[in-house]
Amino acid sequence: MKLLKDLTNGIVKENPTLRLVLGTCPTLAVTTAVFNGLGMGIAATAVLIGSNLIISLINKIVPSEVRIPIYVVVIATFVTAVQMLIKAYSPALDSALGIFIPLIVVNCIILARAESFASKNPPLNSIMDGLGMGIGFTLALLLISSVREIFGAGTFLGMPIFGASYEPALILILPPGGFLVFGLTIALVNKLTAKKA
Repeated sequence: MKLLKDLTNGIVKENPTLRLVLGTCPTLAVTTAVFNGLGMGIAATAVLIGSNLIISLINKIVPSEVRIPIYVVVIATFVTAVQMLIKAYSPALDSALGIFIPLIVVNCIILARAESFASKNPPLNSIMDGLGMGIGFTLALLLISSVREIFGAGTFLGMPIFGASYEPALILILPPGGFLVFGLTIALVNKLTAKKA
């Protein structure tokens, strides 16, 4: 039961993007297209799962004075592996995400989960937490990028979905549109989850 709670916690109750408002920089930067949002979400999820597992395993042997640098090295190792896989198997995604893949190293979602959860819990619970947080982050990116791409470009996954007469709201794929959609999405999620509470 605790494993299921650890998994589902990051999807709604403590969604890193929409509830905790972490990872705002990549959220605003990469959500101009669904493909980019999905790629960033999967990459961050892989790093979350791997780094949470290792940090949970080494927690007892890491001196508290150097725990943050050790966490960063662990996270950087997983980010490097993920970036190499993306470069090898999806050059288009690597090109689209650019600098935001290496910046996963300092992503506050991953550092926060390492410090607040993985360093205090057993390995299996830490894996479930990383998976849940990754799924929550990915879903948030997909939701925001879907709105931005559909209404800002008139496409979904790069394929046109409206007729030739559709005039996209270009502001939605520009930075101000990112802030607008992000803010409205947070408000909507808060409104929907407040009723359930």
